Amino acid sequence: MNPMLNIAIRAARKAGNIIAKGYEQAASEIEVAQKGTNDYVTAIDKAAEAAIIEVIRKSYPDHAIVGEESGILAGENENVQWVIDPLDGTTNFVKRLPHFAVSIAVRENGCTTVGVVYDPIRNELFTAVRGEGAKLNEFRLRVETDCRDLNGTVLATGFPFKAAKHRPAHLNMLEGLMNNGVADFRRTGSAALDLAYVAANRVDGFFEIGLKPWDCAAGDLIAREAGAIVTNFVGGTDYLKSGNVVAGQVRVVKEILNTIQPTLTEDLKN
Repeated sequence: MNPMLNIAIRAARKAGNIIAKGYEQAASEIEVAQKGTNDYVTAIDKAAEAAIIEVIRKSYPDHAIVGEESGILAGENENVQWVIDPLDGTTNFVKRLPHFAVSIAVRENGCTTVGVVYDPIRNELFTAVRGEGAKLNEFRLRVETDCRDLNGTVLATGFPFKAAKHRPAHLNMLEGLMNNGVADFRRTGSAALDLAYVAANRVDGFFEIGLKPWDCAAGDLIAREAGAIVTNFVGGTDYLKSGNVVAGQVRVVKEILNTIQPTLTEDLKN
């Protein structure tokens, strides 16, 4: 096994244990703070991130780390960067909706080489190594290519709840996609799992505005290693920078892009 994948899995499972134990507590016992509009952090997020960092630092003390809660932790070897979201789906966790995950990605020289998304409630471990494919609990994942267009598809998405200015554009996207044959949408509250679910064929595609790298870096690699295409809203590859993401098999992505592009405002054309 790739040594950094091994450490990422170990860190994800350790964080997952903390999250699972926290989930068993009464909601009133969990310390919750508001970071911004509709954006929350709990003591469990912080404890899970500390556990992940501890595992990484023991094996790779010189690597840089970018965490949602801790920010950038510099390392002597800046060419290797761990990108972590200790609890993707914090609002679901706070509301006791059992859908959230640990997300850990390794980026080497600006390229994602390892991705792990771990759902501690279902004990589902999604993993990928660049060039070696994607797996769910050791079962190989491969995106189905049956869809010729959007007719009958189910797409995952996330509402731009932190950026009210993008709500009209997102609603226009939804309307356009429904008019172009999409059967239904899923808004689950975890972009990391949405991308992993594209890889597992649980949804046919995914799109979202304004994600952060820790939301999607691991899921991005998992989806791509399963054969999916991942782009920004105009078919480019800088989606980790812009946060505007479309994923799915090639024909689905092409149809999504063709449908949403007429609705894009200038600041979303990247």
